[in-house]
Amino acid sequence: MIYTLRHRTTYRYEDAVSFAQCVLRLTPRSSPTQTLLRSAITVLPRPHHTQSGVGPYGERTLRVLIDVPHEVLVIESQCRVDVHVPPTGDPADSEPWEDVRQESFAHRDLGPEGPAAFLYPTPRTPNVAQITDYARQSFAPGRPIVEAAADLMRRMHRDFHYDPEATTVSTPAAEAFKRRHGVCQDFAHIMIAGLRGLGLPAAYVSGYLRTIPPAGQPRLEGADATHAWVAVWCGPGRGWIGFDPTNAIFAENDHIVLAVGRDYGDVAPIDGIILAPGVQTLEVEVDVIPEGEPPPVARVTANAADEDRSGTSREFGRTH
Repeated sequence: MIYTLRHRTTYRYEDAVSFAQCVLRLTPRSSPTQTLLRSAITVLPRPHHTQSGVGPYGERTLRVLIDVPHEVLVIESQCRVDVHVPPTGDPADSEPWEDVRQESFAHRDLGPEGPAAFLYPTPRTPNVAQITDYARQSFAPGRPIVEAAADLMRRMHRDFHYDPEATTVSTPAAEAFKRRHGVCQDFAHIMIAGLRGLGLPAAYVSGYLRTIPPAGQPRLEGADATHAWVAVWCGPGRGWIGFDPTNAIFAENDHIVLAVGRDYGDVAPIDGIILAPGVQTLEVEVDVIPEGEPPPVARVTANAADEDRSGTSREFGRTH
């Protein structure tokens, strides 16, 4: 499936900002299951300095420095991506999870495609006994790993309530778990913490989810959103498989990967610092358009002080 993507972020400041330095992770990654066909990022005001690079987990980065006073900052990414994820297959036809755990610690690949970097706790995905115990209920002895991880995903979808008002970008996984409320960022962190507590490699994936407008209604411009889910290393034969606990579905050709890391802190689409007093407002517009669909129609967008958890004065916020 080929998609055209547009991700536009607009910051408006109460007082002029004299300096801004940002790291942008807005270029979708290429991998065995996804090919980046075209990409471009524009920043207004025009940066004084830019530097492109690749992060420790294969994410493409763009560092920008703006040193002219400005009251509005606009960052827009446009790209075209081919997503070609093979079918997951029969979840029961996968290795026992204990074997995968053993293989992950013995695996020789220390790069971003290997399991090693995704085995250990992080500040956002700590080992929490209650979360590990919750995950363990899906992992009976000898159970196939894909079947077990899918069961955990579906239990979370049943037991947790999507509530964008319940948490913030910095809410700890243990607190979101206790509340059983949150957004996809929280659900991904909780699932990752539970899997790593069992000794299984799990990664945080940021990206986009194809949405389908209601029957008879047009796709509205900017009405899509960033998303987050979990990738689980399911052994050398299966490799990485995506699980979306927010929607209880496998991440296949409707999910477009932006970046992969240990947790949200590794993959925030926009991260940085600004020098300015006063309040900022944030507008985030996202379009995910499958090839062959008509272009979206214009809509009126609203301001949001802490909107898209893909990035505060870190997306300088958060991922829905």
